[in-house]
Amino acid sequence: MTVDRVDPARVPKFALRGGARMPAVGLGTFGSDRYSPQQVAAAVRDALEIGYRHFDCAAVYGNEREVGAALREAIRNGIAREELWITSKLWNDRHAEDQVVAACQRSLADLGLDYLDLYLVHWPFPNHHPPGCDVGSRSPDAVSFIPKNYLGTWRKLEELHERGLVRHIGTSNMTIPKLEMLLREAKVLPACNEMELHPHFQQPALFDYCREHDIQPIGFCPLGSPSRPERDRTPADTSPTEDPVIVRIADRRGVHPAIVCLQWALQLGAVPIPFAAKHDQLLANLQASVAEPLTDVEMAELAAIDRDCRLIKGQVFLWKDGQSWEALWDLDGEITPP
Repeated sequence: MTVDRVDPARVPKFALRGGARMPAVGLGTFGSDRYSPQQVAAAVRDALEIGYRHFDCAAVYGNEREVGAALREAIRNGIAREELWITSKLWNDRHAEDQVVAACQRSLADLGLDYLDLYLVHWPFPNHHPPGCDVGSRSPDAVSFIPKNYLGTWRKLEELHERGLVRHIGTSNMTIPKLEMLLREAKVLPACNEMELHPHFQQPALFDYCREHDIQPIGFCPLGSPSRPERDRTPADTSPTEDPVIVRIADRRGVHPAIVCLQWALQLGAVPIPFAAKHDQLLANLQASVAEPLTDVEMAELAAIDRDCRLIKGQVFLWKDGQSWEALWDLDGEITPP
């Protein structure tokens, strides 16, 4: 008989700063430009039945109201709120100190929740762009990362934490220099950092920095984001699920290459948050968390295929004409100046 569900109690959890435990696989809810809010909500309903208890949301995804309806339905049907791990994120157009609390309250209202388990600053740049814009779009008000301004935003997240509206706060799309600045100044330290992470973009320095400072890495694009918007695609992009090493390991194990990518992230110590809309994919992704582990030899093989291939480059957040996307990522070890 085919088992069509994973017991949530079997899914591993990672302990965060302070002792809370986060389910080791989450469902991302970024539908890109391919899935409607209703389709994403349907995936959440299916995922809840399969055994998922961790959902990664964001205001900018434009589907928190629909996702919230699915979550509330599950709670009414007997899943305790305490069993769920719900993340949301502050979008770039709400970084101003007088907007942060209201933005979080809006996400709470849309999701139908009294609190969030985790609230992240989605990007460290306040630069906003219209939905569906092309990769060359630039906000006329775009600015660089300004530490003083980011800290002002962070103070409001700390206030949300103090008020009990969010249990943990964290960062996303950060670099080591930016995190170093934050850790020097924060009163409430980040519990998590969400970062692009897959076998073709392993970010070992940033990953190790997070682990050394008790910041749990959460990996987005864990499969190489095959459904990412067209504007985020470049000719140099690679696909980890098509890598010969990953395909060979998957064939040997009788699984899809996506499962190898997820197991690699889990065994590294990251929390992958893949999106899927199809039942079989949702099930297989969660089953990866309870499958036979990759061997040390397989993990070594995967460590050797890092191509330093960033897929989500963030071009729309640049603040100067003529800049390349590398300016966003502090590649020389210093925060890129204005």
